[in-house]
Amino acid sequence: MSDHASATGNTLRIERRLPGPIERVWAYLVDPQKRALWWVGGPWDLRPGGETVCEWDHTRRSDEPTPEAWKSFDGMTTTGTITRIDPPRLLAYRGDMGGEFEVTFELRPDGDDVIFTITQAPVADAGKAGFASGWHAYVDILEDRVRNVKPRAFWTNFGRLEKEYAERF
Repeated sequence: MSDHASATGNTLRIERRLPGPIERVWAYLVDPQKRALWWVGGPWDLRPGGETVCEWDHTRRSDEPTPEAWKSFDGMTTTGTITRIDPPRLLAYRGDMGGEFEVTFELRPDGDDVIFTITQAPVADAGKAGFASGWHAYVDILEDRVRNVKPRAFWTNFGRLEKEYAERF
């Protein structure tokens, strides 16, 4: 796996080296049109206490059709709250999808690259493989986007990663 992924207690952390500059990677977090190309669209009020609207549409990630088992997610909207922001280095939000959680995105310049880290907590043991494979697959698409290459097949990649993370966790 190209990510450094770890799960400690109820915390999941995924780290990836992406091509910089940091402002380009930051734009893929805060611009809803760019964010929709790798994860979720929707407007985010980028201040502590601001609302996040996550519009799920996996058809925008790659050319691969959404499998029947996941089609209910496409068109779904979830909301959350920005908890911390320090442009262009940190963005965190709190959400609730069957249980409250916080996701933190951290960007750190490293030469011409950016170390991009996602931390999600809490994550129940039963959900670690699913969340890890999901975040890993989303970050794969983000990497493809910032490298200006055709995004890989999201669902095929997700399925492969889900098996790998199930064995790992």
